[in-house]
Amino acid sequence: MTPERVTIYEVGPRDGLQNESAIVPVEVKAEFVRRLLAAGLPVVEATSFVHPKWVPQLADAADLMKMLGDEGRELPVLVPNERGLDRALELGLRHVAIFGSATETFAQKNLNRSLDEQFAMFEPVVRRARDAGLDVRAYVSMCFGDPWEGAVPVEQVVSVGRRLLDLGASQLSIGDTIGVGTARQVTELIDAFGAEGVPTNRLAMHFHDTYGQALANAYAALDRGITTFDASAGGLGGCPYAKSATGNLATEDLVWMLTGLGIEHGVDLDAVVATSVWMAGHLGRPSPSAVVRALAESPA
Repeated sequence: MTPERVTIYEVGPRDGLQNESAIVPVEVKAEFVRRLLAAGLPVVEATSFVHPKWVPQLADAADLMKMLGDEGRELPVLVPNERGLDRALELGLRHVAIFGSATETFAQKNLNRSLDEQFAMFEPVVRRARDAGLDVRAYVSMCFGDPWEGAVPVEQVVSVGRRLLDLGASQLSIGDTIGVGTARQVTELIDAFGAEGVPTNRLAMHFHDTYGQALANAYAALDRGITTFDASAGGLGGCPYAKSATGNLATEDLVWMLTGLGIEHGVDLDAVVATSVWMAGHLGRPSPSAVVRALAESPA
């Protein structure tokens, strides 16, 4: 049975912009966040305190959070390690997220740790954050397929996810990082977590649209009772013209589907579309979101 209401966890300012090669001015990023909040999105992930060497686009993370002021203190940020957490604590932020991997190869490439070693890196981050009264979310990537390892066993994903939750994370975001998942895989994975005692209210789904399956996968997750979905305004998160870098599930596409299903979400679709059109102008290319294209191009 589908839920009556869902939470859309907006990741556009962080996951959406991090792959952009042209640096977006911090003032534009701040306006992006404010517009998304004004559109009714209940959670907007603002940035990541990752080393500028690895993600130059987010080198202005501290400046952005200072610019957002009191409002920014309630917005989640990604912290890859203890140094990232230190920066979040210095700014008085209240919500952080860590980013783990379900596969050995991606853990090595993204974290410079083995699959098992990543937990030793995350343990003090989560412990210190929780001791300071912060909420901690955990992402787990490559849950449906890995470009180096291929299909990822369900039991491997569940094992990694359980370990992240056991460290003290309040919610686990299940990521289809390269967008190869299908609806059947989604239901099987959610069921497998349930069989291991992880209820649906501890899970969020994070889909990418590489093969055009993101909405179908979201519907399958809805049917299993998932109530939190990550999405990115305008489908930002990669270049739609490059096979290797594809976008997130577009917030507008998800909102359109939820509205059609009669599921409450609290988001003003027209406001998000206008925001995505505005940001597309700054990025110099049209939004990959089907709903943005349809509504932005429809006659007044």
